[in-house]
Amino acid sequence: MGFRGVLLPRKTGGARAVPEPRDAEEQLHPVPAEVHEVFSHTLQLLHEQHLLEAHAELMMMEHLRDDILSQLHFRGLSSAQATVLSYFGGLQELNESLAKQLWDIVGNSLRLVREDPVLFVTAVRIIEREEKIDDALLLEATFLPPGRPKGWRQKFYHVLQQTITGAHFHAACMDAEGPGLARHLAALQKGIVSELRVVKDLMVQCVPAHYNILSICTATYHQALTSHLQDILREDLDKQALFLLLEWALRVYHSPEMMGHPDLLPEVDVSALGPLMSPELVDQTERKYVVKVKASVLEWMQRTLEVEFKEWFREEEPETDHQGFFQSALPVIVMQMLNENIQVAALITDSLQQKVYNMALEELEAFLGRLREALVQCGKEHQKDRTIPKYYVSYLLAMLNNNLALSSSVSSLHPDTARREVPTSLQAALDRTQKKACQLLLEELLLDLQPLCLQLPSRKWLSGSQLVNSMCEVIDKYAKDFSHVRKPIFTLLLMESELLVVSQYLRALMQKKMVCKSEEERGQLCNRLLQDAMQLQELFCGLGLDRSQQSLEAVFALRELICLKDPALLSLEVLGFITKYPDVSDEHITTLLDLRGDVSREVRHMVLEMMVQHPQVLPKSYRPIFSTILVPAPELPFCLRKGKCA
Repeated sequence: MGFRGVLLPRKTGGARAVPEPRDAEEQLHPVPAEVHEVFSHTLQLLHEQHLLEAHAELMMMEHLRDDILSQLHFRGLSSAQATVLSYFGGLQELNESLAKQLWDIVGNSLRLVREDPVLFVTAVRIIEREEKIDDALLLEATFLPPGRPKGWRQKFYHVLQQTITGAHFHAACMDAEGPGLARHLAALQKGIVSELRVVKDLMVQCVPAHYNILSICTATYHQALTSHLQDILREDLDKQALFLLLEWALRVYHSPEMMGHPDLLPEVDVSALGPLMSPELVDQTERKYVVKVKASVLEWMQRTLEVEFKEWFREEEPETDHQGFFQSALPVIVMQMLNENIQVAALITDSLQQKVYNMALEELEAFLGRLREALVQCGKEHQKDRTIPKYYVSYLLAMLNNNLALSSSVSSLHPDTARREVPTSLQAALDRTQKKACQLLLEELLLDLQPLCLQLPSRKWLSGSQLVNSMCEVIDKYAKDFSHVRKPIFTLLLMESELLVVSQYLRALMQKKMVCKSEEERGQLCNRLLQDAMQLQELFCGLGLDRSQQSLEAVFALRELICLKDPALLSLEVLGFITKYPDVSDEHITTLLDLRGDVSREVRHMVLEMMVQHPQVLPKSYRPIFSTILVPAPELPFCLRKGKCA
């Protein structure tokens, strides 16, 4: 059945005029033969890249086909459409061939607008022709031919976007570590700026203004970069890679080296496209970075501590500064490492700097804990053999200076110069480290004092000053060592040493080794106590410890209890004593009364009853003296089995 059997007489009142059967027959009779000739010629034009001519013939053939189909549609002869479509079956191949060439051109548009803009402009003209046909058919809304709307303008955008994405963001084997990632980001930066220059300077001249081609390309790069960075961040990146990504997304991307390049401004504006990394992703990435930095800092600090621990056992004293104070490189190494990480983070965002600062303080606090453990371990080694380490005291003093240096440097780490306070927990850790080093030094002093303290009280001690002379020699030796520590710690060590000497002296007196047998012996004891206290007081004053900072007044006060002539007045004297030293216990007073050797049971009972009636409360500023002194328990009388005690 030919076209003569398809076309019917005109119906009046329709949207489109249909030829009279006779006219239509004369017009369409040669079509079947001519169609194939046109198809062949159009294909030839396509092969020769005469795209405008080929498209003109294609439009003519489509118009003819669509006109026939429209007439059949309006006459209700839909069953005949298959025959028409078979005659024009070659149109689909022509469409596909033309479309393929168009999309190849669009895919190479960034190159073509520089090398052969005519070909690109031709493709755009064809796309616009098709877009107008689509618009006209959609506007009529009466009959829509097969394959319509083609939507080639949207396809143009899609192909262009796919080209941009595929060229930069689908690298199969990108090195996501350090140097490889840096090269990749640098290539992206260079490539995107270069291509946007081409779009801005050349491509915009090749397409209609309503294409908004520069905005479309800018948004495409922006969105593709956003997805690309998210893909990279799914990898387990090291700290250098995480830093690179943050720096690139938050600093480089908006800088004059990239989207803010002078050659792109003011037409290129990414400010309205949203951030390249969302605030949530930035925060997540910053936290990942801090975790990586923390692991690095922990490893570095551990190695630093190991080196420091080995140095404590060297056969030479620690190094000194220009003032003669012992020190090591530990505080400089630790603070420099923490400060560098904080300053590096400041190059990205204030929030990252704050996160790294908080981490730094946490790690410093943990490090001080490990440092204390190392001091304890060193102390245990020294207890086994006091010749190891050889310069045990010197390195403890160096550690006190180091701790002081750390304490004074911590505030400088804070990003905000107006807020330089040291956090409470970190200050407590610094205080604990100082306390531990001081404790180990005092334990060393105690080991040298104990053999001397064991010799008092005794009648040999009453008769001469040799014992306290020896104690002064020991104290003076340690004080010379203490001179290698800075003043606030030096004063603290002197105070603690003086308190230790006083407590050991009082403890020795209360060991119930001696009871005065006569008033003359009590006089000797009082004289010895006075001379010892004065000699020790003079020594510590000479070392720089003011009397108001000393505890030796307790020895003078205790002497008054011993020297009191009338035991009946002891209650009043003891009341003054416990008021001044509220940590004195009943056992302490009982032992001192025993030392006198002349206190009756009644007086003793009266004194103890007075103490019950006058309980004491320790003031907050009071430095305990007697509470650290244990009094030996009284010996129980010997009992026979199944008998009564004597």
